[in-house]
Amino acid sequence: MSAQRFAPFAAQPQQLPTVDTTQRFVRVIEQRPDGLVAFEFAIGWPELAVELLLPVPAFTAFCTANRVQRLDA
Repeated sequence: MSAQRFAPFAAQPQQLPTVDTTQRFVRVIEQRPDGLVAFEFAIGWPELAVELLLPVPAFTAFCTANRVQRLDA
């Protein structure tokens, strides 16, 4: 088997899009029978999210505290 060599690429300065970290997003995935809400939470970019589980009362408080925009509505 021949060894492949990878040429290091020259890091090109990239202009990243600006992000507004005051924007918070929630997309509900599922309301489970055990009382938990499965949802995605994102800050700034709705495309980059984490999946979380919370009981309904905690989910409601979380959404209020973070002043989220619901993406599933």
